[in-house]
This record gives sequence, structure tokens and C-alpha cells, in this order.
Amino acid sequence: MIASAFLVSCNQSNKKAEMSGNPLFEGWYADPEAIIYDDTYWIYPTWSDEYENQIFFDCFSSKDLVTWTKHSNILDTTEVKWAKRAMWAPSVIKNKNKYYLFFGANDVHPGETGGIGVAISDRPEGPYKDLINKPLIQENVNGAQPIDQFVFRDEDGTHYMYYGGWGHCNMVKLNDDFTDLVPFDDGTLYKEVTPENYVEGPFMLKKNGKYYFMWSEGGWGSPDYCVAYAISDSPFGPFERIGKILEQDSTVATSAGHHSIIHIPNTEHYYIVYHRRPLGDDARDHRVTCIEKLTFDENGYINPVKITFEGVEAMKIK
Repeated sequence: MIASAFLVSCNQSNKKAEMSGNPLFEGWYADPEAIIYDDTYWIYPTWSDEYENQIFFDCFSSKDLVTWTKHSNILDTTEVKWAKRAMWAPSVIKNKNKYYLFFGANDVHPGETGGIGVAISDRPEGPYKDLINKPLIQENVNGAQPIDQFVFRDEDGTHYMYYGGWGHCNMVKLNDDFTDLVPFDDGTLYKEVTPENYVEGPFMLKKNGKYYFMWSEGGWGSPDYCVAYAISDSPFGPFERIGKILEQDSTVATSAGHHSIIHIPNTEHYYIVYHRRPLGDDARDHRVTCIEKLTFDENGYINPVKITFEGVEAMKIK
């Protein structure tokens, strides 16, 4: 009896949940866009390096959030002829059985060629091809640098894109095949929706009829980099800042920000995927991709996220 009880105890102790660990995969990767396609998780990050070396994108796939497969060079400057450097922050979405990858390129300033482009593929892992062979958005409108785009499909099928650096955020409406912008009902093409303290990295999540708008604050190379959010009844806002949901922990990592959210359909499983800097490493481009659980309180507010080395438990999509 004693031996049997001992074996049961040992077996139970060995059944600890398999964890993803943080970072999720090797390499310097930032600005991760996470999405679910069918039964697979995908992450599309920026290659974190000198701007002149940021001339390609890799992506990663997983069935369980623990084991990740790297798909190399899914899009690069040999395909995007107008992009020369600083290919940043993919936003991805499936539409009409095609896969789209929106990206920023060239760290564009007024009068220069660059901005937000869009590429298309038959598969999530590419290869992707430039869809329109020019930037979709190049001009500096409302003071917003055309970078850090996020494409959001509302429940009525409308596709909005939120974007912007330099402390300003715009939203636009996309046409059905993502080749151009279409006017809003008032005839305008751009609406500024900048919330308090906004710097970059917008993201939109809809839950229970509410629009959760999120963004990064602080300097992307600084310890104060973080994520804050607002809740609105409309995709147009207003977006009144509620507070921070993700920030550094001096015992774990610094500069936690530029995130995206995964939601497993028909469940309450939400995950925040973000980048951060290893403790004691202040090299500008040393950023890694990590994941944590995202939870809500009984009133629908987002609970502050605790960043960890453990990450999250293995979770397959059923």
C-alpha cells in the first residue's frame, strides 16, 4: 500500500503542465502579430536589427503554443521593389481564401518613398508577393508616420486599419480586395483616433460588443515602454485611456510592449504576445517575443498582465 501510494504521488508530480517558456523562440524578434488560422497559431514579427538589415520577414507556427516551427524569408525586398530597409511590424489577415500581410518599410519621412505596403499569398507561410507594387499609404497624415498598421475585421465584414507612429494614430477603411482605401460615410479617408499617451503599435479587440483599443507608450528603446488601453462602444472611439495592462518587471525583463492578442474562438482563452528586452541587456535591437495569459475582471476591464519566464500552458485548438 505504501509503495502504491508513493507511485501515485510520483506520477501526479510528473504531470506538470507543459509550458511555452519565454521567449517563445530563438532570435531577436519584435512587434509580434499573432493570429489563428484554422487549428494553428501563427506569429509574424519584425526582425530586430539595424534598419539596413531589416529587409525580410520570418514567421512561426505552432499547434500548441509550446513547439514552434520557423518559416524563413516569407517576404523580402527582392519582392517589394520599393522597400529598401526597415521592414516593420506585420499585420496579417485571411480574406476570401487568400492570406494578406501588411507591413511598414523604409522608416518613411515626408517626401520619401515608403510607408505601409500589402502582400498576398495562397498560404500562411508564404511566399508573399507585393499586391499593388507601391505603398498603400505613404503620406504623413495628421502627423502619423505610416507604420505599425493593424487590420481589424468588424462583425459586419468591414475592414478597418489603425496605424501610426510619432504619437499619432489614424484609422482608414479598406476596400474588399485590400488594394485601396475607401471613404468613410462623411467622405473622408483618414480619421485621427489618437488616445492619451499614444506612441505607436495600435491593436483592436472586440469582446461582448465592446471595442478594446490598445497601444504602446514610452520609448521603444526605453524601460518605460508599455501597453495601455481604452474601451469604446464604436470602432471610431472615442478612446479614453483606462490604464496600463503590460509593463516591465525588474526581476524578469524590461521594455515590454508592442503586442497583439490571440483569442481561441468560442472560449475565454486570451493570450497577449509581445516583445521585451532581457534583463541586463540594453542593446537597442535585442528584443525577444514572449506570451502571457490575458484575463478580464467581472466588469470587463483587462487585468494587469504579469510577465514571466514560464509563459503559458500548452493549448491545442479544438
